[in-house]
Amino acid sequence: MDQAEQTMIDNLAKNTGKSLEEWIGIVKGEGFEKHGEIIKYLKGEHGFTHGFANMVAHKSRASDAGSVENSDDLIEAQYKGREQFRPLYNQLISYISTLGFDVEIAPKKTYVSLRRKKQFATVGPATKSRFEIGVNLKGEGVSGVLKEITSANAMCSHKINLTTIEDVTPEVLEWLKLAYERAG
Repeated sequence: MDQAEQTMIDNLAKNTGKSLEEWIGIVKGEGFEKHGEIIKYLKGEHGFTHGFANMVAHKSRASDAGSVENSDDLIEAQYKGREQFRPLYNQLISYISTLGFDVEIAPKKTYVSLRRKKQFATVGPATKSRFEIGVNLKGEGVSGVLKEITSANAMCSHKINLTTIEDVTPEVLEWLKLAYERAG
């Protein structure tokens, strides 16, 4: 477990008076099947921020990197039936790794979170025909390949849709770099 995650877990207990294990028990007792249902419940019924609700949802469903023995298994599962996107993922991760020594690559069940001091991007196959990059660029307008995300509980402010490795253009890499820089 990394220091940022441990700090969040400690702050959850401090802010709510209940430990992560207690919240997992509460959520499991509700019988939710979907990640979004858990987030909606925790935010609506218990006043959680999105970050805390998302963490509890991941932990209760064992869908985060810390809940599996080998995080590579999460990545392999993401690309099962979507193998055409694996070279695209590899190219992006290779580039992102050059941005700085402080990049944390954290696989989840359906995407990979990219963090610095905070999450600056997500990458992963969204469908069998579309790969999606999510970037945190709050306040940035829509331009070129950068599209705004309008969902109220989105973890990123903008997205970039790709279909082939040729879609990884200098513009795409610049948006990722800007998101990284703003997360510092």
